[in-house]
Amino acid sequence: MQIVDVEAFHLRVPTVHEIADGTQDILLVHVVTDEGIDGWGEVVSSAPVARAVIEAPRSASRRHGLAAILRGSDPLDPPARWLEMYDGTRWYGRGGVVMHAMSGVDQALWDVTAKAAGKSLSELWGRRHERIRVYASVLFPDTAELTRTLAQDLREQGFTAMKFGYGPFGTDDALDGDLVAALVEGAGAGIEVMIDAGRPWSMPAAVRQAGNLLAKFNLGWIEEPLGEDDLTGYAELCAHAPGVIAAGEADADLPAFERLLAAGVKVVQPDVGRVGGLTVLREIGLAADRHGARAVTHSFGTGVQLAASLQWAATRADPLLEFPLTASPLLRELASLPELRDGYVEVPDLAGIGAVVNTDLVTTYGVA
Repeated sequence: MQIVDVEAFHLRVPTVHEIADGTQDILLVHVVTDEGIDGWGEVVSSAPVARAVIEAPRSASRRHGLAAILRGSDPLDPPARWLEMYDGTRWYGRGGVVMHAMSGVDQALWDVTAKAAGKSLSELWGRRHERIRVYASVLFPDTAELTRTLAQDLREQGFTAMKFGYGPFGTDDALDGDLVAALVEGAGAGIEVMIDAGRPWSMPAAVRQAGNLLAKFNLGWIEEPLGEDDLTGYAELCAHAPGVIAAGEADADLPAFERLLAAGVKVVQPDVGRVGGLTVLREIGLAADRHGARAVTHSFGTGVQLAASLQWAATRADPLLEFPLTASPLLRELASLPELRDGYVEVPDLAGIGAVVNTDLVTTYGVA
């Protein structure tokens, strides 16, 4: 089997709002083979920039586009193809948007590999779980009352865990307290509650405010209280916080997660569309295990990214999966979302990563 082409599809809803919702403007990757087996992946980045990385022609040594690197090669060895992409882009890559683009291609290659084997990817890797607990992932509404109501609604939908973030959170200490109190009250007893702070604080403010919230409320974690590059701050915060600190959704390679783990972060959040794909996601999970930490994917994309994350989660000892809730058709309709039952989703038995892409939607929202 050989790779015939690697296609990049930029999809964008008509109006994109500048909010923390990555389901409005996305890049899909499609790997086509000469035996009729294809694969899909999703890039979490700036879609037009990542598309250029895939579509760029061959150039001087180690500065090629990903499609040009892979055409004619064997798709059934994703780790080998990963190394070829890394080597072929070394002059302008080794991280950042190049790693993001590689992530989508790598997912698609694993999709092809599992389909060729006639198995779901989690079966190919050694599935441990048939269903995975998920947490509802939403943005904070503007007020405490709306936050309480939304939390109650999510509980009624069957979620056993929920995370609220961004919105007005982080702008005022008193408001933060009111929002979290309303969330905890609305969620009710027995529901795990997490907070995505959205990187709002300096280190002293994070020690004070994150510490206060963790001490007052029984939170599963506070996520990204600091900027992603403040490793000194994370080490200080993790040493003093009376609870769990989570981070990592913005990072794009294994060494970045090794640094977060060394700083004391106990929940790392790799995004399969950014870190180098499923090949690297597996390594990050093993790194978390070595540090006695937990790896829980950042999965605020479409059903393609969610499907890939779900397959990996099914192979983990302690799986938990982010389940985004937005109105974007790219989330709701691009690929079938797993059905929620009592706070869990079933791991599909479809061959590959389990994402059946609605190609009509690719046409409808495609950007030339």
